[in-house]
Amino acid sequence: MPVFDDLSNMIIVGQHIAAAEWAETELEDGVSPEDIIDKGMIPGMDEIGRRWKEQEIHMPEVLIAARAMQACMAVVKPRLKTTSDTSRGSVAIGTVKGDLHDIGKNLVVMMLEGAGYTVHDLGNDVAPEAFVQAAEENNADVVAMSALLTTTVPMMMETIGALEEAEIRTKVKVMIGGAPVSQDLATQIGADGYAPDGATAVDVISVLLSGE
Repeated sequence: MPVFDDLSNMIIVGQHIAAAEWAETELEDGVSPEDIIDKGMIPGMDEIGRRWKEQEIHMPEVLIAARAMQACMAVVKPRLKTTSDTSRGSVAIGTVKGDLHDIGKNLVVMMLEGAGYTVHDLGNDVAPEAFVQAAEENNADVVAMSALLTTTVPMMMETIGALEEAEIRTKVKVMIGGAPVSQDLATQIGADGYAPDGATAVDVISVLLSGE
C-alpha cells in the first residue's frame, strides 16, 4: 500500500522532483491517478492553504509547494484523461483588462488544479469579451477575475455586464479577488463570491458549485 502522506509531505516542503518520481512509481504499480490526487496531492495543498491562512508560512513556501504539486500533476494528468472525467468543475480565470499582474492569479490556478478543477487560464489583460468567449467555449462553471490595480476594478463590473449581455450570466458563478477587492465590492457589483487568496478560492468555488 502506498503511503500517501509521503507525497503530501513532499509537496508541503516543495520536493518537486521527488513528488513527480513518487507519482510515476505508484502509477506504474497500479495506483489510480484519482487516489494520488485525492489522498496525496490535495491533502498536501490543503495543509499549505491552512498554513498560509494562519500566516505560518510566506509566499516563497507556497510557491515551491505549488511547483511540487504541478510537477506531480504533470505526471498524473495524462493518465487521468484516459481513465475518467473526474474534474470537479471548469473554471475560466484571468486578470482583468488593463492589469498585467498575475502572481496571485497564478497561485489560484495552481491551487485549483491541485484540488481537481479544470482550469482555463486566460492570462492577464483579459477583455470582458474574452472572458465570455472562454466561458462559452469551455462550458465554464465559474468565471474568476483578479485585479491588483484599483483603476482596473471597474473592468470586473464590465465583465459581469458582458456575461449578462451574452445571456450566460445565469449559467456561471463569478468569483473575484485581488488586493483592492473585498466582499463588499463583490456584493456591490453582483459577483457570487470573493476570495482573498488561493486557498480560500478553492473553498469558495467548492461552496458556489455545491449550491449551499
